[in-house]
Amino acid sequence: MILSVFPTFAVGGAQIRWATVVNHFGRRWKHAVIALDGNIGCRERLDPGLDVTFPQLEIRHGDTLGNVRRFRAALRELRPSTMLTHNFGSIEWAIANRTGLVRQVHVEDGFGPEERERQIPRRVWLRRLFLRGRTVALPSRTLMRIATDIWRLDPGHLRYVPNGIDLARFAGPRLPAPWPGEGPVIGTVAALRAEKNLPRLLRAFRLAGADRPARLAIIGDGPDRPALERLAAELGIASRVHFAGHVADPAPLIRALDIFALSSDTEQMPMSLLEAMAASLPTASTDVGDVRAMLPQEAGDLVTPKDDQALAGALRRLIDDPGLRSRLGAASRAKAERDFGQESMFLAWKQLLSGS
Repeated sequence: MILSVFPTFAVGGAQIRWATVVNHFGRRWKHAVIALDGNIGCRERLDPGLDVTFPQLEIRHGDTLGNVRRFRAALRELRPSTMLTHNFGSIEWAIANRTGLVRQVHVEDGFGPEERERQIPRRVWLRRLFLRGRTVALPSRTLMRIATDIWRLDPGHLRYVPNGIDLARFAGPRLPAPWPGEGPVIGTVAALRAEKNLPRLLRAFRLAGADRPARLAIIGDGPDRPALERLAAELGIASRVHFAGHVADPAPLIRALDIFALSSDTEQMPMSLLEAMAASLPTASTDVGDVRAMLPQEAGDLVTPKDDQALAGALRRLIDDPGLRSRLGAASRAKAERDFGQESMFLAWKQLLSGS
């Protein structure tokens, strides 16, 4: 049995990847999933035939010592063959396992808005102390550098495991856009949270499309949605901005886009970008994480500083040039086929979970 601990099991890139891996291996393992915030929304992505449970534990925020005692007791009771911890939010489980009660693999996918510019020293020290000697899986080269240079973890315990995508789900011709209006459809897929900086995308869209037809589709939901809807109205673009909300399978909507946009302050190897590449979409993005390396080389000048005007300039170029969109979209699909298929990801995760 594999125990997976998430700060949240809401729908997001790391959770979707985990569900994809678990679905692929079917009943090879039993699973227990603990969501520290109680949100298990990504349960919808799991094959209902799997053996997955969601144990409920008492968790007291701020009571680190008490939580560690409770988590150690849970490890003794559950007795997993492997514990999979995700991101800094699960560090108390790493502390509970400091004596090696169970085999542990720690997965780091990136940071929240509080660490968009620099690492928080307390978190650096806790990672140094309690991830030492553990296998740590990282999906980006940027995180590999951080883990060695800042957290000072042993490179021999680090595993670079890039994300993969089901290329077939996004293949085929463009689908009709379900949103009213004229001009190319710019879209993004994101949890509506601070680190995604969707206000930047709204402002950049206004700057790029003020004198040209275009539409913006925001696929996803989250706590920032009311503020984003207000901002769209204040910017005078509400009639051209469409909030799709949470969509269980966003693939058909992604295939209805003409341009993909990423406005985040912090990312590592975003699944949404892989999906856009698999759907043959050109991308305008802020320069975060491994985004520049993920995209085809010829798309490099559309990877911009974290600035409204710069992102608007990249969007404007794509709005105005259908030929450029077509060329970059084809190059993105080709790179996704070459570098980001699922099979290598599945093999890497099989080795991580089985300890081979």
